[in-house]
Amino acid sequence: MLKPVVATLAYVVSPDRQQTLLLHRNKRPDDIHYGKYVGLGGRLERDEHVVDGAAREIREESGLIATEFTLRGTVSWPGFGKGGQDWFGFIFRVDTFSGVAHAGNHEGTLQWVPIEALADFPLWESDFRWLPMVFDDDSRPFHGVMPYHEGQMLSWTYARTH
Repeated sequence: MLKPVVATLAYVVSPDRQQTLLLHRNKRPDDIHYGKYVGLGGRLERDEHVVDGAAREIREESGLIATEFTLRGTVSWPGFGKGGQDWFGFIFRVDTFSGVAHAGNHEGTLQWVPIEALADFPLWESDFRWLPMVFDDDSRPFHGVMPYHEGQMLSWTYARTH
């Protein structure tokens, strides 16, 4: 049995709560996310907890210093990665931060996207199953599993807990 890659994924929300900062993965054609808009995040390092990992990824990918995190949920993505690698992600919403986002990094360019217009952007089709719960007012976190096979989502099940 392979160990899943443990990762964080964060959605930084603008002070007026109308936009979220996304990374347009448009710089590396060999990237599994090439052409898609994604939240900020990545692999957790061996010696850090998930909040530190999320903060580090946000700082590295955008230059922002996140100061208020809300764990919105977790998603298990068996079979998602290269070669069918399993991923497990902690999904955060960041409501407070300091600094100004830079233009992007080696993976792509950063863009503030209206939350109401997310459906108009090329996200992973499967993100639309859980992304609304990142921005809703329900305080219960969600916990889901989304198996993949050869780059295609097979199913989605989740529960919300208190």
